[in-house]
Amino acid sequence: MLKRTLLLLVLLLAACTSSPAAEVTKLVITGDQPEETFTLAQLQALPATTASFNGADYTGVVLKILLEQAGYDSAAISAVEAVATDGYSVKYDRALALQDNSLVAYALAGGGSLSTEDGTFRMVLPDQEGKLNVRMLAELHVNP
Repeated sequence: MLKRTLLLLVLLLAACTSSPAAEVTKLVITGDQPEETFTLAQLQALPATTASFNGADYTGVVLKILLEQAGYDSAAISAVEAVATDGYSVKYDRALALQDNSLVAYALAGGGSLSTEDGTFRMVLPDQEGKLNVRMLAELHVNP
């Protein structure tokens, strides 16, 4: 009886502990166009730029350019929603999403990898609140 109780306790504790979010290997873009996915290597092959947020310099792809690569006409976009692996999401209006310095970052400037807390991809919107700079980015939903 004691062994069964201990086993049950261990199983309950294991179920209650949070596990780290699954590592994202592809960024998914959905909307009224066919779904597109981009790997880290595919993002790195696109024109890169840098942007700063909260004292750090990030390297990535301008969101507008990435969306155009996925087949979207920037003139027809009304909003973009960024979704993290933990379900956190932020919806950017057209003006914010299509700024020339809004990026999908994949590295620190100078070649360093993003931190584990940032994930493989993250949004970087300079001069915006921290809650708008989504970490652990997994999906972008484009609204026409």
